[in-house]
Amino acid sequence: MTVCLPDRLPASVFLGLGSNLGDRAASLRWAVAALRGHPGVEVVAVSPVYESAAHVLPGQVQPDYLNAVVWLRTHLSPEAFLELCGQLEAAAGRVRTVRWAPRTLDLDVLAWDALVRYDDRLMLPHPRLAVRRFVLQPWADLAPDFYVPAPFCATVSVLLQRCPDRAPLRRTGVSLETS
Repeated sequence: MTVCLPDRLPASVFLGLGSNLGDRAASLRWAVAALRGHPGVEVVAVSPVYESAAHVLPGQVQPDYLNAVVWLRTHLSPEAFLELCGQLEAAAGRVRTVRWAPRTLDLDVLAWDALVRYDDRLMLPHPRLAVRRFVLQPWADLAPDFYVPAPFCATVSVLLQRCPDRAPLRRTGVSLETS
């Protein structure tokens, strides 16, 4: 069920994209195209794509990730948008087995305007965004002055400067625009 909120201004949403299985670039490109094709979503901008080692539990080994951030506007409710993200992940072949398993497509809602929400279904802003350089760097490329609400209470660029994650991060030449 899609719930639209047409009587409100569209929400500004930042979505993290990641992939470390299969044709990673194709999976991310497909996700952006699917978002562009959804009637309730407007893609404002897409970040450059970065490659990084997978953040894993001790003893785990996984392929490297490609990551990007998409800036969207939508009249969908947060619940409907989260449902859309789950549908896109499943359509891309993501199978949820164990936490932090490799995945064909991972979509994380990072922030939804100034909304602060922590419940069983959705946590906004994303609780681990400040310790993930692979999220903050592409986000800073898009919207360095976006103010991330509590508990972070800082702009994306400030969060990037403070980020304790020092794992190598490489900007790629991959474009997520479809030709």
